[in-house]
Amino acid sequence: MLRRPRSPLWLLLLLLLLPPPGTWGDGGRARPREGAEEAGEAGSCPAFQGLRERLRAAGALCRRYWALFSCRVWPEGCRQDEEEPARPLGLEADLRVRLHGQHLAQELVLTAARGYLELPQPDKALALSFHGWSGTGKNFVARMLAENLYRDGLRSDCVKVFIATLHFPHHKYVDLYQEQLAGQIRKTQEHCHQTLFILDEAEKLHPGLLEALRPHLERQAPENPRAKSPRTIFLFLSNLAGNIINEVVLNLLKAGWSREEIGMEHLEPQLQAGIVEATDSGFGHSCLVKENLIDFFIPFLPLEYRHVRLCARDAFLSQELLYTEEALDEIAKMMVYVPKEEQLFSSQGCKSVSQRINYFMP
Repeated sequence: MLRRPRSPLWLLLLLLLLPPPGTWGDGGRARPREGAEEAGEAGSCPAFQGLRERLRAAGALCRRYWALFSCRVWPEGCRQDEEEPARPLGLEADLRVRLHGQHLAQELVLTAARGYLELPQPDKALALSFHGWSGTGKNFVARMLAENLYRDGLRSDCVKVFIATLHFPHHKYVDLYQEQLAGQIRKTQEHCHQTLFILDEAEKLHPGLLEALRPHLERQAPENPRAKSPRTIFLFLSNLAGNIINEVVLNLLKAGWSREEIGMEHLEPQLQAGIVEATDSGFGHSCLVKENLIDFFIPFLPLEYRHVRLCARDAFLSQELLYTEEALDEIAKMMVYVPKEEQLFSSQGCKSVSQRINYFMP
């Protein structure tokens, strides 16, 4: 009988020579090394920081690829990653390298995900609510989390994405939508030991749909049979309170604060008040907010010129295209910046940046 060998040393050495995961495109193709500009964003010694990130990322990739390889060779002793409670091995590196200008989201998402996945037996689902302007990275982080939890990312059978205006467009059918949503959650949890549900445009969800989510987000008593339900993460993505986040950030910058000095203590009170007081959305008046069923409200800060340049650089690298500093500047200048006087924040964040590189293709 064949015994499963230990992870070979040559595989680890090979991975050490590969670029870190943040320099890989969506199709898994290698990209050039990060330049000095990104090293400057990190605010530390480029050589040491790069080596540390590469070693950490290589270790995570080695474990991930060895697990996949061993499943192919010894399928009888292996369970699919969709059936196993996964750990976000590469999430920290992905958030640090691929997400720009969102130090609060990086810290909160990583802390919340790690803490939840390390619990022996969670007594409730983890609920995170992302808030901020369009293009600031909310969907990007949701996709990142899916990619680190599941081999197939958003295509995994254990990940379900619901867009309010697409999947639940007519309020007169809300009763039917409630049954469909509850049924989809229940069916996915029966199939998977760990599930991820992403609800985009959360501020446009009908109050009845938010109410239907209550049983899946409530804390369960230990003696309750449902306490043994699968690990579940809910992500709510919303533009709600985006203007309030931008106003707080603008005032702090004008007062002499650096962006990286802005903490949750500066944003949390105004963010939650803005969500509750919003008159054009029922999200803040729902049981999810009033009964504290959402664990973290995570602000996504407005993006500045320098962040748009980094997004443009990533767009070139993801398509394995050469770029110049002048091209990055031209793309960044194409965006509209607000407020009118200061012109600090990109009104669309990094949205549409990837399409704009077409102007520079031969």
